[in-house]
Amino acid sequence: QVQLTESGGGSVQAGGSLRLSCAASGVNINMFGVSSYYMAWFRQAPGKEREGVAAIARDDTITYLDSVKGRITISRDNIKNTLNLQLDSLEPADTAMYYCAAEPAKRTSPLLPTYRFWGQGTQVTVSS
Repeated sequence: QVQLTESGGGSVQAGGSLRLSCAASGVNINMFGVSSYYMAWFRQAPGKEREGVAAIARDDTITYLDSVKGRITISRDNIKNTLNLQLDSLEPADTAMYYCAAEPAKRTSPLLPTYRFWGQGTQVTVSS
C-alpha cells in the first residue's frame, strides 16, 4: 500500500505562485522509493472532470497538460520520497482541488486518472 498526503495549497491572487508537495509513505515506498512509481498531479474543479496536469515516469520522463506548460513544474525528491508541483503565474482557471497520484505499473497515457493510489487533495484558489 501507498499513502499520499498533499500540502501547500492556499488562496492567492492571479499572477501569484504556490508550491504543492505530496509526501509518499508505506511499505513499498520505504523499500523501493518514489522513483519506482509513475506519479502525477491531477486537479478537479467543481462540476468538472478530474484532469491530469503533470506526470513523471520512472525514467524521469515528464508530461504536462498543454494548457499549463510554462507555468507548472513537476519534480520528485527521491531522498525525501516527495512529489512537488510548482505553480507560477496562477490564473483563476487554475482554481481546483489538486491531487497527487501514484502507480507502479507503466502508464502509456500518464495524464489519464488511471492511477491506483490517490491522496486526499489540497485546495488551490486563485482570485482575480
